[in-house]
Amino acid sequence: MKRSFDIVSSIVGVIALSPILVTTAVAIKLDSKGPIFFIQKRPGVDNHLFTIYKFRSMAVDTPNVETSKLGNGVSYITPIGKIIRRTSIDELPQLINVIKGDMSVVGPRPALYNQYDLIERRTALGIHKVKPGITGLAQVMGRDDISDELKVKYDKYYVDNQSFTFDIWIIWKTIRNVAKSEGISH
Repeated sequence: MKRSFDIVSSIVGVIALSPILVTTAVAIKLDSKGPIFFIQKRPGVDNHLFTIYKFRSMAVDTPNVETSKLGNGVSYITPIGKIIRRTSIDELPQLINVIKGDMSVVGPRPALYNQYDLIERRTALGIHKVKPGITGLAQVMGRDDISDELKVKYDKYYVDNQSFTFDIWIIWKTIRNVAKSEGISH
C-alpha cells in the first residue's frame, strides 16, 4: 500500500505542482550560472547509493558538505536559493526519486554520502533497511534545530511504528511546518 501511495501521490504532485516546478527552474537559470538541478549520491536502502535530485539553491562551487559545516554557509546560497530553501521547493524534484523507487514520500531523510557517523548510527539500529523519504519524523520534529543523535532517535521511532496514519500525520505536519517556516535555519 505504501508504494502505491508513493507512486500515485508523486505523479499527482508533479502534475499539480508543475507551474511551481517550471517557474522555479526558470528562476534558477535567471538567478545564477549552472544547472537547474543539484544531483548528488546519497545512501538509500541498505546504504546503496542512489542519485538524489533537488533544485539547485547554492553556487556551483559550493563544497559538498552539509550546510552547517560550511562556516558561513549561507554565503553560498543564491538569492533564489534562499526562497526555495525556506519554502522547501528545492526538495520537490525528489518526487522523481519516489516514482523511480529510490525514495518514499515519508521515511528517514537520506544522509549525505559523507555523513559517516550518522550513517553508522542508523545502520546499527536498522534504519538503513527503510527507504529514505522526502520528509520524515525527524524533519517535522525539528529539522535543522535538532542534533543528529535526536534525529536518529526519531528515525528509529518511525521505523518501529510505521503506518499509513502515521505517514499522513507526518505529511500534514510537514505542510504546516513549511507554511510556518519552522525548523529551517538556512
